[in-house]
Amino acid sequence: MTASHHPQLAASFLQDPARARWHDESLWFVRQKRDRMAHAVPEWEKLREHASQIKQHTMAHLDEYLIQFEQNAIARGALVHWARDAAEHNQIVLNILREHECSQVVKSKSMLTEECHLNPFLERNGIEVVDTDLGERIVQLNRQPPSHIVLPAIHLKKEDVGNIFHQHLGTDAGADDPSYLTEAARKHLRSKFMAAQAGLSGVNFGIAETGGIVVCTNEGNADLGISLPRLHIASMGIEKLIPKLADLAVFTRLLARSATGQPITGYTSHFHGPVRDGKMHIILVDNGRTELLGNEKHRRALHCIRCGACINTCPVYRRSGGFSYHATVPGPIGSTLETSRDPAKYHDLPFACSLCGSCTDVCPVKIDLHEQLLVWRKEIARRKLLPLGKRWSMWALGVILRYPTLFRVAGWFGRTSLSLLPRFIIYNRANAWGRDRDLPPAPRQTFQQWYRQQHAKRHGK
Repeated sequence: MTASHHPQLAASFLQDPARARWHDESLWFVRQKRDRMAHAVPEWEKLREHASQIKQHTMAHLDEYLIQFEQNAIARGALVHWARDAAEHNQIVLNILREHECSQVVKSKSMLTEECHLNPFLERNGIEVVDTDLGERIVQLNRQPPSHIVLPAIHLKKEDVGNIFHQHLGTDAGADDPSYLTEAARKHLRSKFMAAQAGLSGVNFGIAETGGIVVCTNEGNADLGISLPRLHIASMGIEKLIPKLADLAVFTRLLARSATGQPITGYTSHFHGPVRDGKMHIILVDNGRTELLGNEKHRRALHCIRCGACINTCPVYRRSGGFSYHATVPGPIGSTLETSRDPAKYHDLPFACSLCGSCTDVCPVKIDLHEQLLVWRKEIARRKLLPLGKRWSMWALGVILRYPTLFRVAGWFGRTSLSLLPRFIIYNRANAWGRDRDLPPAPRQTFQQWYRQQHAKRHGK
């Protein structure tokens, strides 16, 4: 999928208005659950501030904590690898699997492996990879990437899942009962767990003090996939570190409440070294993170704990779908991370934002996301990566804002045209902005007129 097509991809998503409305409502429901959970914790804002400070401290001393984590992980029997980029990470995983003669692996949810495109790489090399998170397995069977970092199949309805399972798992045609479909998935995945020769996982938190890793799931699939095989490979972005075990409680209280509106994930699993008679490999992945750490304006994006709260609240994501971002991580945090990784390819994403600030308000580690996206807009304009049409329109708007008389005339013309012209003249194919959006009714008077009127009333004039 090519870059700089967010408007077109969003328009494609909006061709099914009923699905777009359902998508919007479903994510807003999750956002409301998050709000109820946050309001139930009196010290919520203190937790957010504490988490932000822990992350800021960790990033300032990341080199020291990475060495400490490596030493403690090795002391517990793990083997630690370092990967500079996605290609090196994928090759390390393949080498480990070949060394142990593994051809069947099960994998729990991991956005890092999605970022590295690990699944297709292993499949090209003769390795069967089965995603064991239910949502991930659904999109894998459907030959799609996740559309959300926590709710990977949120773009699909139960009828869609029924069709996918009928095609791939042999369930009854037309069956869409969630219990029936879940049971079919459980039976299907159980056979994969039993046959697997290795378990792959992501890492939610790596603890420098102990050398252990923590994986958070709601289905227990990571525990089963890691415990049954004798080989465990954990892929961990270097930013996932926290200094001490005591710090973990801060993040586990924030993570599930922010992600899905529940007090804690169903399973918060600690792995300190391999299972008995087994092997544990931890791969520490950079893939542009060190470069981002050196970017003073955007390094705070590395604080992200991948809860998805900014995605659930974003009015643009909710109405345009995850695939409109043509990136591994969608939404506000994805627009920041992906643009930092490749500004030329993802220069459209900072403009897929209303700058409403809701993402910043809900972020559990207080990343100033909307401000970072605004800075990226300026940087993209400075690098002359904006399309010609947007450059000309911004130039024209700058001229109007520079001259008060011209601004007043433009305002009068806008108010008049909105109230007098037929709707089809304003909202048509030529006006891409007007698709699925309406301007509010034009006010009868300008703010200046209203202000002068109120001023005269107050002073009896």
